[in-house]
Amino acid sequence: MAVPFRRTSITKKRMRRTHLKKEAGEVVSCPKCGAPLRPHRACKKCGNYKGENVLEIEEEK
Repeated sequence: MAVPFRRTSITKKRMRRTHLKKEAGEVVSCPKCGAPLRPHRACKKCGNYKGENVLEIEEEK
């Protein structure tokens, strides 16, 4: 099995891995209340999804 002759420097290693970083997920706003949420999910604030109320949300006092 081949063994590297020299150790890979930290800079070279980091330059090779620059495209492996995480990306932020997409965020859209709820058409009913305007709260930020991820696409294709019911709103946690109002319970709305595609114009229909699918979750029963209790109001805070």
